[in-house]
Amino acid sequence: MANIKSAKKRISVIAKKTAANRRVKGHLKAIVKNFDKALAEGDFETAAAKKALAEKKFMQAAAKGTIHKNAASRKVSRMAKAFKKAQAEA
Repeated sequence: MANIKSAKKRISVIAKKTAANRRVKGHLKAIVKNFDKALAEGDFETAAAKKALAEKKFMQAAAKGTIHKNAASRKVSRMAKAFKKAQAEA
């Protein structure tokens, strides 16, 4: 346990930031899961809406530093690729 006041503060600040980052990452996973579900059901309207929402949220998370910007771009790109492939197959 920290004894110095600034170290104690850093512990509490890190705990708050960790909690916020976990909430954001959990929300991103839920959005991707909803997109995958809509795509599996063949509901392209919902999937397109979920893809747009996911792109926005991934870029916001990258801008805040919650995830790396290249990781966000990669995930968005993979979603777009899967969406186009599913549309072509349907």
